[in-house]
Amino acid sequence: MILFGILFGILFVMLSAMSWHRFYTAIYQVNYVPQKKMVQITTRIFVDDLNDALKNKYHKKTFIGAENETPEDVGLMKKYFSEKFKLTVNGQLKPMNYLSRELENNVVICYLSIKEISKITSLEVENSILTELHPDQQNIIQYNHNGKKQSLLLTSEITKGMLK
Repeated sequence: MILFGILFGILFVMLSAMSWHRFYTAIYQVNYVPQKKMVQITTRIFVDDLNDALKNKYHKKTFIGAENETPEDVGLMKKYFSEKFKLTVNGQLKPMNYLSRELENNVVICYLSIKEISKITSLEVENSILTELHPDQQNIIQYNHNGKKQSLLLTSEITKGMLK
């Protein structure tokens, strides 16, 4: 019985410690749509982490996803994305167009696109979003090109990767 109590205590401490640890993950879906000659990007980032990163980088409290969000907040978010998330298509860095965003629970979903892409032979992704805030941040890139799916895991140590 004492052994059971000790094992239960150890298990309780281990599970409690794991619940205190927070996971830092964002997901990016990148789809090539040949009919539209377009790359469509959908980002899913925890809104509190994004607001913390914007405050950290630009020294201004932002309210992305809140009722008191301002156009300046959205402008800082767009600027942050353009500095931290880059796609190089066929060897050329391509600017992304910010389309819109929505809030789903505590996740901000942003929609971006790159137009006038007739063919993709290589796609390099650079993503350091939130890595300056959370060293254990994981940015998962899911890529769909002509029905072929690939994934890429980027971290604070590895911020670039190639998809083919």
